[in-house]
Amino acid sequence: MAKQILLLLILFTVLHVVDPAPTPHSSPPHACDPSNPTTKLFQFCRTDLSLNRRARDIVSRLTVDEKISQLVNSAPGIPRLGVPAYQWWSEALHGVADVGPTPGIRFNGTVKSATSFPQVILSAASFDSYLWYRIAQVIGKEARGVYNAGQAKGMTFWAPNINIFRDPRWGRGQETPGEDPTVTGAYAVAYVRGLQGDSFDGKKTLSGGHLQASACCKHFTAYDLDRWKGITRYVFNAQVSLADLAETYQPPFRKCIEEGRASGIMCAYNRVNGIPSCADPNLLTRTARGLWHFNGYITSDCDAVSIIYDDQGYAKTPEDAVADVLKAGMDVNCGSYLQKHTKSALQQKKVSETDINRALINLFSVRIRLGLFNGDPTKLTYGNISPNDVCSPSHQALALEAARNGIVLLKNAFKLLPLSKRSVSLAVIGPNAHVAKTLLGNYAGPPCKNVTPLDAIRRYVQNAVYHKGCDSVACSNAAVEQAVAIAKSAERVVLIMGLDQTQEKEDFDRVDLSLPGKQRELITSVAKAAKRPVVLVLICGGPVDISFAKDNDKIGSIVWAGYPGEAGGVALAEILFGDHNPGGRLPVTWYPQNFVNVKMTDMRMRSSSSGYPGRTYRFYKGPKVFEFGHGLSYTTYSYQFKSLTQNTLYLNQSKPQTNSDSLPYALVSEMGKESCDTAKTKVSVVVENQGEMAGKHPVLMFARHEKGGEDGTRAEKQLVGFKSVVLRNGERGEVEFEIGVCEHLSRANEVGVMVVEEGKYFLTVGDSELPLTVNV
Repeated sequence: MAKQILLLLILFTVLHVVDPAPTPHSSPPHACDPSNPTTKLFQFCRTDLSLNRRARDIVSRLTVDEKISQLVNSAPGIPRLGVPAYQWWSEALHGVADVGPTPGIRFNGTVKSATSFPQVILSAASFDSYLWYRIAQVIGKEARGVYNAGQAKGMTFWAPNINIFRDPRWGRGQETPGEDPTVTGAYAVAYVRGLQGDSFDGKKTLSGGHLQASACCKHFTAYDLDRWKGITRYVFNAQVSLADLAETYQPPFRKCIEEGRASGIMCAYNRVNGIPSCADPNLLTRTARGLWHFNGYITSDCDAVSIIYDDQGYAKTPEDAVADVLKAGMDVNCGSYLQKHTKSALQQKKVSETDINRALINLFSVRIRLGLFNGDPTKLTYGNISPNDVCSPSHQALALEAARNGIVLLKNAFKLLPLSKRSVSLAVIGPNAHVAKTLLGNYAGPPCKNVTPLDAIRRYVQNAVYHKGCDSVACSNAAVEQAVAIAKSAERVVLIMGLDQTQEKEDFDRVDLSLPGKQRELITSVAKAAKRPVVLVLICGGPVDISFAKDNDKIGSIVWAGYPGEAGGVALAEILFGDHNPGGRLPVTWYPQNFVNVKMTDMRMRSSSSGYPGRTYRFYKGPKVFEFGHGLSYTTYSYQFKSLTQNTLYLNQSKPQTNSDSLPYALVSEMGKESCDTAKTKVSVVVENQGEMAGKHPVLMFARHEKGGEDGTRAEKQLVGFKSVVLRNGERGEVEFEIGVCEHLSRANEVGVMVVEEGKYFLTVGDSELPLTVNV
């Protein structure tokens, strides 16, 4: 009789709980439905038990074959336990997106689109952590809205991309917050907290202990080459010094884990110093889980396990590749390799069932934290988020705010901008003027609405004349004569040029830094023919060498708009006509064309005496088109240091060590938390808006050692803080920064150990400078 009852319960589960292909209008997939009598039999359904106990209970009930089936991103359902299928791979880089061959998100039901924010590189230009947090909050909320509508197979999102934008040719640099580890780390923390449902300061206890959505920081680590001159990310072996790892490549991931408390990490395709990232136990287990206390799951990039054997030759057999990644600490394989080869690896005793169980406990723990094993999610925490919350007016307003605050004014000779709203005639020329898709960048889903720059400009000048100028962004053919004729007849000319995803994207790096094809010829010809200096707008992710335009008096203004998202056309027009005062600042250095002589495969950050120029504003010794942090406004700002609570900091080290420069130094690791917390000072800066227009202005504070940049080992300068201030014309505001010796004034030595050196440091904001002395 007992067996018959059990069979009936299992049949109920199969027929009523698991829907392998839910319709767009169905409830979201979940386990532990209280209406199912089997639910009471399973400890993993009991919310009063600990997370670890519940996850272990699920794993203990699985057969070996069922366990192996769960080690891939498209995890099948387990009908006999009422566990639905789950898709680990979903994307939400700058908005919820239906990207990939097996998208976890589908816009095929009630929800047809989602808010598309500016591509990350432009949002980073706002230097506004709270803005980044609010964007991620909206993305997480809209992700729940899609899930609650039954249009999602998972709630784990593989974002943010927090690799350092080390080389300007990198096709995926657009996805990142730029070249600075401090900015990138701050972005990681803000994004993760916002998406997962945490508070901005990280002090909130998540509602019911549940994640709103799961964030995954990628690509761990030192990944910033996709496909350059025949070298691909799949086989690239990044040779990285210990100093550069400690000071540049790792800090954003540490911040993501320790402060953001991310629930996911993605290990990268590339090898680092010979070892595949997904097969490196020092990286995944000893560093992420051990030193940084990571609590979550680790996924491979897609097919990154297969290439360890197939392409890199690191593993001798497929089974060895499986063993390498599972023993290193990876949990789930994007792809099918583990599904195919784990059973034979188990039979050959290259992995144990314990290795598999470890991975599965991490995986099911995250699904439980998402509330997917607590019954119908629509009746629990975040259950009140509906399709009406996706593309809501407030969310679309935030997309507009983000685009406004990110767009950067690079040049404005003769105060050409803003243009008069009473312009009699205006010509808009360029291949990026009237293509809505280009505004989105990569990893974008369908936006709530589309407004091209041309459409938005015509709201101000209804009869603006438009000409594409080039056959495409590649501009192999340019209608120069026609564009010149149009320019001659107009009072004002706006050229909207740049790049798109045919020129820079995933798996495609650039080989030069010039504008494509005949764009330069078109720009200079139109500028020469125009009655007055022209406006040049660049829509692109990575930097381009536009020295020719910077130095041309006939090109009066230059605006960088990044890939500004669904509201980018409107934001751009508002800035061009003065309804918004631009305040964005470049999050990357813009290099000249001859930087292409530097091999993209050279991972060194520091310059060398052999002529290697170094990378990023911290170490690069060479000419620049525009500097990191450059950005103009329609007003002018002045800075004045007001106070420093301590102008000398004493570390009180009983036995300080001495480096090759005979400078005493202290090891940060030996100072301890208490000493580091004590060795801090606060500094205030008075910012005054001396112009005629109100504006929002990011204040960037840098620090440099008195020997900074001398021998290439120390940074020229280092960003130590950034805050925004909103000021009316003539108004003053005060911004306070806390400077910690351990966090802000330390550097990595040659073996990757963080040290604080004795000597004089200089804090700088704009042209203002303040000395600070450190005694070891």
